[in-house]
Amino acid sequence: MCDPSGATESSTSTSTRAEAEYVRRFAERLGVPGLIDVHTHFMPERVLNKVWAFFDGVDWAITYRHEEERRVALLREFGVRAFTSMLYPHKAGMARWLNGWSADFARRTPDCLHTATFFPEPGVETYVREAVESGARVFKSHIQVGAYDPNDVLIDGVWGLLAEAGVPIVIHCGSGPHPGKHTGPEPMAKLLARHPRLRLVIAHMGMPEYAEFFTLAEQYEEVRLDTTMAFTDFSERLMPFPPGEAGRLADLGDRVLLGSDFPNIPYPYTHQLDSLERLGLGDDWLRGVVYDNGARLFGLE
Repeated sequence: MCDPSGATESSTSTSTRAEAEYVRRFAERLGVPGLIDVHTHFMPERVLNKVWAFFDGVDWAITYRHEEERRVALLREFGVRAFTSMLYPHKAGMARWLNGWSADFARRTPDCLHTATFFPEPGVETYVREAVESGARVFKSHIQVGAYDPNDVLIDGVWGLLAEAGVPIVIHCGSGPHPGKHTGPEPMAKLLARHPRLRLVIAHMGMPEYAEFFTLAEQYEEVRLDTTMAFTDFSERLMPFPPGEAGRLADLGDRVLLGSDFPNIPYPYTHQLDSLERLGLGDDWLRGVVYDNGARLFGLE
């Protein structure tokens, strides 16, 4: 029997067992109960299929191309104690519907942090407030795919609302893999100047503008960074991390969070962990990244 990725059931099971055992040993060595992954994708099937079709068009292998139930089971087998359902609109009229789907997903998936999103459009502040009041614990903003200015007047109230509520926003605002009209550190600097208490989690470490986003994290104590795809062999070939920034990365260790991009990654889940460990920043730094920092941010301790 084959799954949608083309792997046989037996080979997939063998690979999964090996990955699960790797993560178990990894967590035991660090003395943490598992992992907290702030950047995983779950979304309505027809939306996810369109995302996968896009990746197919750019020859991007999706390692965990399984049905939703199997993807949830895999994260649990990998020892992920909490994860997210990162989803995002690419046009007006999508966000409220996506938020309804993600609220239901969170209800039936207790270890998923209730995730929501938004788009610059009339009524956005109303449905964001509704999501917060219904228990949303993290938001997703995708400046590149949404192609919107984070400083659009339509969402200024949203930023204020989220800053006041203290809800983190995982935001894809770096210019990788391709720059957009509103990507890069400058729009974020402008946004943070107005809303300095925003709990922004800069996705992908802001690659390729690592240094510039580190500067924002140093300036604003609520700014964090997630590790999604950073330091992996795949990203190092395209957008290498500057070795001279390793010291700053170490100093920001209490505000770096594990992110993976599961299931849409072209390598095994464990490779992200390998990539973090080979940075050589020590077990205390690594322990914070894979568990402690996320537990503190989301009150999971």
